[in-house]
Amino acid sequence: MSVLDNWNQWKDFLGDRLQEAQNQGMNKEVVGDLAYQIGDYLAKNVDPKNEQERVLTDLWSVASPEEQQAIANIMVKLVQNNGTR
Repeated sequence: MSVLDNWNQWKDFLGDRLQEAQNQGMNKEVVGDLAYQIGDYLAKNVDPKNEQERVLTDLWSVASPEEQQAIANIMVKLVQNNGTR
C-alpha cells in the first residue's frame, strides 16, 4: 500500500519530511518552494488515491501560480504537527 492511499498516512509522511527538513536547517521559504514543486508534480503526474487528494488536485488545476503557492503553504501548516517522529 502506498503512502498516498490513506490521507492520514500521507499527512504523517509529509509531517515527518517537514520535521527532517527543519531539523537540517531548511528555512520556511525553501520549505514552501519545495512544497509548491511537490504539489505541482503530484497534480500533473499522480492520480489522486482518495477524496482529499482529489479535492487538492481539483483546486490546484484551477488556481493561479500565486494561489498554488498558498495551497502549498497551507499544506505545510496542516502537517507541521502531524509527523510521527
